Amino acid sequence: MRSVRPAPAPAKGASSPPGHGGFTTTQRRLGRDWRLAALFLAPTAVLVGGLVLVPIAWSVVTSTMERHGQQSVFVGLANYIALAGDEQFRTGVVNSFVFTAYAEVFKVVLGLTAALLLHHLRRGRALLAGLLLLPWVVPTVVTAFSWRSLLDPIFGSVNMLLTESGIGPLLAKAHLVDSWPAGWLSEASLAMPSVILVNVWKGVPFFTVAFLAGLKAIPADLYEAATVDGASSWQRFRHVTLPGLRHVITVTVTLSSIWTFNNFDLIWLLTQGGPGNATAPYVLVAYSKAILQLQYGAGAAVTLVMLPVIGGLVFVLVRLLRRDAGTELPRRARTARKTRNVGTAEKARKARKAMPWVVTAAIVGLLAWVSLHILWKSAVVLGVILLVAAAVGRVVSAFQNWGHRRTSSLVSKLASGVALAVLLFFVLAPLYWIAVTAFKSEGQIVMREHDLWPTPWTLQQFTDLFATKPFGRWYLNTLLVSAASTAVALVCAALAGYALARLRFRGAQGFTVTVLITYVMPGALLFIPLYQLLIGVRLTDSLWSLVVTYPTFTLPFATWLLAGYFSSIPVELEEAALVDGCTRLQAFGRVVLPLAKPGLLAVALFTLTNAWNEFLFAFVFITKDEYKTLPVGMQSMIAGDVVPQGQLAAASLLVSIPVVIMYAFGQRFLTEGLTAGAVKG
Repeated sequence: MRSVRPAPAPAKGASSPPGHGGFTTTQRRLGRDWRLAALFLAPTAVLVGGLVLVPIAWSVVTSTMERHGQQSVFVGLANYIALAGDEQFRTGVVNSFVFTAYAEVFKVVLGLTAALLLHHLRRGRALLAGLLLLPWVVPTVVTAFSWRSLLDPIFGSVNMLLTESGIGPLLAKAHLVDSWPAGWLSEASLAMPSVILVNVWKGVPFFTVAFLAGLKAIPADLYEAATVDGASSWQRFRHVTLPGLRHVITVTVTLSSIWTFNNFDLIWLLTQGGPGNATAPYVLVAYSKAILQLQYGAGAAVTLVMLPVIGGLVFVLVRLLRRDAGTELPRRARTARKTRNVGTAEKARKARKAMPWVVTAAIVGLLAWVSLHILWKSAVVLGVILLVAAAVGRVVSAFQNWGHRRTSSLVSKLASGVALAVLLFFVLAPLYWIAVTAFKSEGQIVMREHDLWPTPWTLQQFTDLFATKPFGRWYLNTLLVSAASTAVALVCAALAGYALARLRFRGAQGFTVTVLITYVMPGALLFIPLYQLLIGVRLTDSLWSLVVTYPTFTLPFATWLLAGYFSSIPVELEEAALVDGCTRLQAFGRVVLPLAKPGLLAVALFTLTNAWNEFLFAFVFITKDEYKTLPVGMQSMIAGDVVPQGQLAAASLLVSIPVVIMYAFGQRFLTEGLTAGAVKG
């Protein structure tokens, strides 16, 4: 998962170097520090321009071409027109919309619930937050494998537990599933809800962390005033908590929607778009046309026709983040001066207030039209959650009104404890299953003996993994590619982030917005033109293809985060160094960089993790076993219906442990590094 922070504005307090004198004509036009800014921004500009902006432009050109044998023929808008009658494309768009809409609703509900439960804890908050963060930390391939095994209709533990508890047959009687035992990933009616469930499990930690930051930013005085006025728990939540989190929710949902709408790896690893095309998103349609059928023009048209949707989400996100940076207040002031008519302003206020409800109604209507069977099932699940929460709130409020504050507190703590226990079980059960399966013998796995506790424990799966698969080579490949891309991101982002935060030059705001846009641009828009580029320079099936392309998603984020961190360092420290005779470069190297170590470590941790977990580029660009990375190598271990569960569990454990250890030891630096760039409420 990624993090998001408001766009930093160039420092206004930085003074000119001593003895600077008057500005030249060029400096007045381009800014005082334009030469140093050009030097610092050049590496990032070259990489972002060459790997993101140019490929997108080339993708537009490619979409107007059609492959005929070895030749590409210009066909104009024919590829776009053909999509109107393409049933596979229409299904892919609907699937992406359904997948995103339901996943975001449940991530908001569960993430807000988890954040509220953790926010009111006095002890053990850090430990529980760390445990809830694990689904976000573990690689996507591990997530997909664990849930794919758990949801297996014959050997999966989900059907077994639901059958033994009696819940499974009850679900069938309530028509929430068509039959029992359920084929969660093999039945068309259940495959999409199952994939949504796994995405929710993976994404809830991101929402929890964002909402926790937002809750901490709400002044306690507001809750105290509401309590004095006699507001109930529900009224405090409705009139204080939700308004305080409105901005955080909007930013988080917008960013998460961009990622979810363009998701490829999780769906591919779980179902490969099946059964039929029941779960195939539009990205998989583009992959099928461009990579499998070698129709680059048709594949590029699929991704580009979705660009307005992504562009709209990015526009909303940029507006929200620029508002955080203080650029919205002057605009509002100008608007207020222009619209002096009180009636016009009141109408505008009512329109803004009604807009979320209009959007919600439109989305619900579309969902009812395209996926009524999922809509009513989701409504039942959400209804049960909300009814239980409302019932507990009523009981707590009743005891408070009767003067039984101790009983009210006891009921509240008991309900919170039960909710946390259920949430932790949901989060940790798949990870526990991986851990125990890795130490089972092949006989225990096949015969379903000692399912929850291996007896005896054995290292057979680990020895078989290294003996029968080039797992060690995959591990080394992943380590080399991740380290190289992280080093590139750190060096380039440190220079560019400092320039955006400190130097004064024309175009700083535009460059900052460009970095944000490239940061949120999905790999779905890039993998086709980048694949063509790599074929042209003969870099496919080599580690260099990954080292060259990974900066497309590591560098923009690193630049964005470090620019915010550099802005938080007092400018007076640099001014003192300049007064003492340091040049701007010396002040950067001797003063700023040492103080920015937490930010640099946070960037290194995030970029290393993203490179370690990356699947789409490695899956498309690499086909030879000796160059595969861990996610692609583990996926190749599954041959049709033959799934080596024990070896995959052992591989998942070995893949996840380094990332978990890095987050455990780097948590302090990560928190400090993200403080300057946290999501603001």
